[in-house]
Amino acid sequence: YGLYEYLRNSIQQLELPQRKAALIVPAFETLHYRLTFPKSKAELLSMLDMGSLYTFRYHVWPKGHAPTDYAKWRTATVPYRVEWQPDFEPYVVVRRDCPRYDQRFVGFGWNKVSHIMELDAQEYELLVLPNAFMIHMPHAPSFDISKFRLSAGYRSCLQTLREEFHQDLSRRYGAAALKYLTAERSL
Repeated sequence: YGLYEYLRNSIQQLELPQRKAALIVPAFETLHYRLTFPKSKAELLSMLDMGSLYTFRYHVWPKGHAPTDYAKWRTATVPYRVEWQPDFEPYVVVRRDCPRYDQRFVGFGWNKVSHIMELDAQEYELLVLPNAFMIHMPHAPSFDISKFRLSAGYRSCLQTLREEFHQDLSRRYGAAALKYLTAERSL
């Protein structure tokens, strides 16, 4: 509730039209198909403490959202900056002229990860909004995630696309892009 207006105000206060920044909207999830949506951060924190909400994908893919620093978010009152980390895939609000998603990554896998890498390579600030949140509701697995899980060929193709993406980053950003390749190899 009120996210749209909060985002509009944050965009103005943070002067987003004049700077390269990605506003991160912290993501949570529920395992319940019916949920009374929290009307405030305080209500969300209460639901989190009671176990009816969880930080998004913490039990299956913690690397995807851990850099958001949910512990800091709990008490934050102003936006705070976080650093890129491997496999980070937050939900973001960005200017229209930001880099587009890489169209190689359709279906399941690496669409948001590659986008955040590109934003980081272009020196976007990654700013977590202290009073924004979204909640992912449960649903049946997509056809594409099923293909990813069941097909070695799908996973192999995705790996090839990832390597190609890294090479393209290196060509575009030179030595600055080495951190992405080094991070990938250390995983």
